[in-house]
Amino acid sequence: MLASSKVVGFLLTRDSKQAREFYEGKLGFQFVSDDQFALVVKAGDTTIRIGKGASFTPAPYTVLGWEVKNIEQTVAWLKARGVTFEKYPFIQDPDVGIWTAPSGDQVAWFKDPDGNVLSVGQH
Repeated sequence: MLASSKVVGFLLTRDSKQAREFYEGKLGFQFVSDDQFALVVKAGDTTIRIGKGASFTPAPYTVLGWEVKNIEQTVAWLKARGVTFEKYPFIQDPDVGIWTAPSGDQVAWFKDPDGNVLSVGQH
């Protein structure tokens, strides 16, 4: 039953205005609503509820990611929109910001304004 259901992603923000500017303005997601509880956006068919929290500590690991067809093109597009990619020490070329795993999969990480770790990957 759940295997055929749509997934809803959940994140937290301290500043929904800043989060909306990032998710709508930089990532290109569709704005749905903003009420006292959450900012809601859509990424394709996926709904993302960004809950409003006065205080929280972002997780130090990836909390949400997107599988893309062309990671180099996606990273370039995001950089052109002002997204900054993480420069972890294990990334082969920190200027590009894309890590290539031994399997050949590629991943690039970035953070939203609240420090939530997000990623794009090509598998």
